[in-house]
Amino acid sequence: MTTSTQLAPVKWENDALVLLDQTRLPVETIYLNLTTSEQVWGSIRSLEVRGAPAIGMAAAYGLYLGIRGSEASNYDEFWQELNQQADYLGSSRPTAVNLFWALDRIKARVEKESGASIAELKAAVLDEALAIQKEDAEVCRTIGEYLLTLLHDGMGILTHCNPGALATAAYGTATAPFYLAKERGWNLKVYADETRPVLQGARLTAFELQQAGIDVTLICDNMAAMVMSQGKVEAVIVGTDRVAANGDVANKIGTYGVAVLAKAHGIPFYVAAPLSSVDLDTPTGADIPIEERPAEEITHGLGKQVAPDDIKVYNPAFDVTPAKYITAIVTETGIFKPEEIGNSKK
Repeated sequence: MTTSTQLAPVKWENDALVLLDQTRLPVETIYLNLTTSEQVWGSIRSLEVRGAPAIGMAAAYGLYLGIRGSEASNYDEFWQELNQQADYLGSSRPTAVNLFWALDRIKARVEKESGASIAELKAAVLDEALAIQKEDAEVCRTIGEYLLTLLHDGMGILTHCNPGALATAAYGTATAPFYLAKERGWNLKVYADETRPVLQGARLTAFELQQAGIDVTLICDNMAAMVMSQGKVEAVIVGTDRVAANGDVANKIGTYGVAVLAKAHGIPFYVAAPLSSVDLDTPTGADIPIEERPAEEITHGLGKQVAPDDIKVYNPAFDVTPAKYITAIVTETGIFKPEEIGNSKK
C-alpha cells in the first residue's frame, strides 16, 4: 500500500489496478495495489471501491487480471475462462447494474474478436477496460451539463450517499453540476446527508466537496425534512445503482425517504443516471435485487459497538424509489421523465 494525494478512485498503473481505499477516508488516503481478480472481488465487496460506475471500472480491470495468466490454447477455452471470471466478479455485489454492464461489454468485445490470438484477446480485454474508464469521465461531465440547466446560481441542493468523483472516473454523476457550477463562478449551497449506516455522505461526499472548495454542509439523515421545511433546499439530486424500465430507481438506502420528503415539500427530485445504470431488462423496481449487508455495519458502526449483543438486524444496502416521486432522470443523452427512460437509449 502507498499513500497519495491524488483522489482518483480507480487507476491502472504498472500493470496493476490501483484503488483508493474509501473505507479509510477521510482520515487516511491509502491506495491499494491489486494484481488478482480475487483481490478485486474483495475490494468491491468490502466497499474499498464503491459507487456504481467505479465498481464497473474496477470489475473490468479485475476481469483482465483474472484472465491475463490464462494458458488457454484456443478461443473456446479462453471464452470459458473469461465467463467463469465474469460470473465470479459479478457475485461481489448484486444491485449495481454497472458491474454487469462492464463485464458484458468486455465479453462482447472478445466475441467480436473471436478470430484473434489468445494474446490479442487478452490485450482487447485490457483495452476495453481502459475505454470504459475514459468514457465514464466524459459521460459524467455531460450529465453535469444537462443537470446544470435545471439549476441556478445560489441554489440550495440536497444530495444523498456519494454520487461523486470518488464513485466515478471524474466529476461524479449527481455531483457533476456542483463542480461545473464552481468552474462557472456559481455558488451552489450543497447539503449532504450523512447516509447511514456506513456514512458515505459524511466520509466521502462532504470530504470531496470540501476539498474542491464547494460550499457543503453536512446533516444527519433525519434532518432532511427540517432543512427542506426551512426553505434551504430547492432541489434534490441523487445518483443510482440501477434504473428499471418503468423509471423506478434503486439507490443507497434512505433515498426513498428523501424522495417522499421532497414530494411533500414541492421540491424537484432529480436522478443522475449514466446509461450503464439504465436496465431496460428489469421491468420494475420490485425486480431489482437488493443487497443485504453484514449486521456489524449497524451494530458496530465504525468499529464501536452501539447495539445489544445478538440483536436481530435488517440491513438492506439500497431501497427503491418509485417513479412517481422522481421529477426527471438525467443521462448523458438528455433529461427524461421516468416513464420516458426507455427513450434515453434510442
